[in-house]
Amino acid sequence: MKDLLIIIPAYNEQDNIVRVVKNLIDNYPEYDYVVVNDGSRDNTANLCKENKFNLIDLPINLGLAGAFQAGMKYAHKNEYKYALQFDGDGQHRPEFIGEMLNETGNDYDIVIGSRFVKEKKPTSARMLGSRLISFAIKLTTGKKITDPTSGMRLFNKEMIKEFATSMNYGPEPDTVAFLIKNKRKVSEVQVKMDERIAGESYLNFTRSIKYMIKMGFSIMLIQFFRKK
Repeated sequence: MKDLLIIIPAYNEQDNIVRVVKNLIDNYPEYDYVVVNDGSRDNTANLCKENKFNLIDLPINLGLAGAFQAGMKYAHKNEYKYALQFDGDGQHRPEFIGEMLNETGNDYDIVIGSRFVKEKKPTSARMLGSRLISFAIKLTTGKKITDPTSGMRLFNKEMIKEFATSMNYGPEPDTVAFLIKNKRKVSEVQVKMDERIAGESYLNFTRSIKYMIKMGFSIMLIQFFRKK
């Protein structure tokens, strides 16, 4: 059984993907990785092929949930003990992976790399949305999650199987809330994240607001009727 697979969903990340993956290869060779090219319209896939990166090349854009599930299916098929969701834009810092793995030793199913376990959440429109999602999760599950929108999440073997075999699981805060309700143990580890230095984020201000509203509505209402 292999230990850890780092899953890197990538959509139009030609300006970042080589730097991100080479950092892992050069400095963290103990971890396996796979890039999931989510039907990118730019040169992301070609760059991965030229550099002989481990690649799942999706022919169409499935969105984050579909790309992540493809990576989880790969992890499940290859019997990894853990899988880590890791952004392809360079914001996530791999030096914190070891601490997240250590936290799983306390029988946690999911460990979130959080910016705000020990540090204060800044006051901004985007962080207001994060606060609202945290409040919704706390209200509906009793569990405090300080950084619910963090995309750096570690999953154990049981979670890999659930995400790989269920079409109803996306790597989003509402799924985390749903899993907590179903007695899954979730923890957070303090991490630092970098700002994106190249390319453009999909989540502009308008999309961020829509996303926060969608997640809040889903956590407060839809999750009560959700089935696995």
